[in-house]
Amino acid sequence: MTDPNPPYLYPPYGSTPLRAPSRPLVMPSYGPDAIELVSPVFGHEELGLLDNDLTRQHSGDPIGERIIVTGRVLDSGGRPVPNALVEIWQANAAGRYIHLREQHPAPLDPNFTGAGRCLTDADGRYRFVTVKPGAYPWGNHHNAWRPAHIHFSVFGTAFTQRLVTQMYFPGDPLFAYDPIFQSIPDEKARERLVSRFDIDTTVPDWSLAYQWDIVLGATPTEA
Repeated sequence: MTDPNPPYLYPPYGSTPLRAPSRPLVMPSYGPDAIELVSPVFGHEELGLLDNDLTRQHSGDPIGERIIVTGRVLDSGGRPVPNALVEIWQANAAGRYIHLREQHPAPLDPNFTGAGRCLTDADGRYRFVTVKPGAYPWGNHHNAWRPAHIHFSVFGTAFTQRLVTQMYFPGDPLFAYDPIFQSIPDEKARERLVSRFDIDTTVPDWSLAYQWDIVLGATPTEA
């Protein structure tokens, strides 16, 4: 399998020249197993009952289209990965993040923080309830807008085992204009970042649903 991940340096994505390594990477002499023996780990007891429902974390309902996002975390052989910590963060329905440096002139939502987490079950499945994020301008180039997306972080048994990536929504017209999405060299790999509408999980009169699986080693990392 070819590497699905974007290059460290991708000039159309303006931030990469500032953070791409200028020298060849040096691999450590110790293997990953050794460092994982002494690295921090997360505690399952820290998860709250509403951590995976971003629409119920405040006193009122958030503004926007309620959606359900489900999927499975799988290893490279297609086997489920149970008890993996999955975290998400996203903009609100107006395309605004809660962040001190956020300058997009769109409204904040007092009932939406935009962050959640859960553990995968025995079948590697995760589930979130949230609102569909809006597109937003990001200043990378003239008239630059990010497609609607949700950031995902998947931990293994330690903080050193982490995948950070993004999930997109089908049919977004901004795909062709987004250098982060286009930085992934393989078209089929880019398609693996796009969720699919899921009528079977959609709840009548309540919420649409999208399904998106994360395959370790095959799902591209965040650019």
